[in-house]
Amino acid sequence: MGHHGSTYESKIPDTNGLYHYTRSENEIWGDLITRQNQILEGRVCDEFVRGKEILGLNNRQVPQLKEVSERLFEATGFGVQSVPAVIPPKDFFSILANRRFPAATFIRVREDFDYIQEPDVFHEIYGHCPMLTNKSFADYVQEYGKLALSVEKQYMWPLQRLFWFTVEFGLIKTNQGNRIYGAGLASSSGEAIYSMDSQKPTIMEFDPLNIFRTNYRIDIYQPIYYVINSFEQLFETITSDLIPVIDEAKKLGNINPVPAPPDHKTH
Repeated sequence: MGHHGSTYESKIPDTNGLYHYTRSENEIWGDLITRQNQILEGRVCDEFVRGKEILGLNNRQVPQLKEVSERLFEATGFGVQSVPAVIPPKDFFSILANRRFPAATFIRVREDFDYIQEPDVFHEIYGHCPMLTNKSFADYVQEYGKLALSVEKQYMWPLQRLFWFTVEFGLIKTNQGNRIYGAGLASSSGEAIYSMDSQKPTIMEFDPLNIFRTNYRIDIYQPIYYVINSFEQLFETITSDLIPVIDEAKKLGNINPVPAPPDHKTH
């Protein structure tokens, strides 16, 4: 079963703002990134690959938040902010609205190598940060945070679906076919392959109305993925008036039932 939420605690930086990782933690990072780089070859979008290079992610050690943040800031004026393992939605949104990405600093243990329920530093830095070097995408994430902070409570949950099906599990159309850009896919060994190679999931054109009507569960592979045409499309969507779209989605109801819980983890 692996560890549960309470087991992982974010690391505390030293006076220079550096986080200290043990040799075995650096080795876990190295093994994760080496495996994932291979898996993502031909499955992830070019912007992600460029982002990894800009951030200087390597297989020698867990990257320092400070350095990733500086490089990200240079690229798009975005930053990374250290947070405890789990934070309230409001805090999450306000960090995004301030053009920073909240990141936990702990790394998974060997027993959780293939799948960890809560986001660790590998998911945060390797999964999320490369895409934030793309201006349109970074602008989308910031505007998302602003919008989520400004709406009434009943609109927050549908908006979380939008985040889920884009920032976490989004695909993008390219000249080479569909490619991954979402961090949940980019940092998952199993679901990266499943989303691109399996015939099982339904692949749908990006459409906010449908996304607001789509259930998701965090402990199984997604039954549905949404494909955008461009990152500009995301920015245009988030800066349009989504409230009536959410109201309409509520009227129409969900397009998929909540899948039954699996007997065991499929990751």
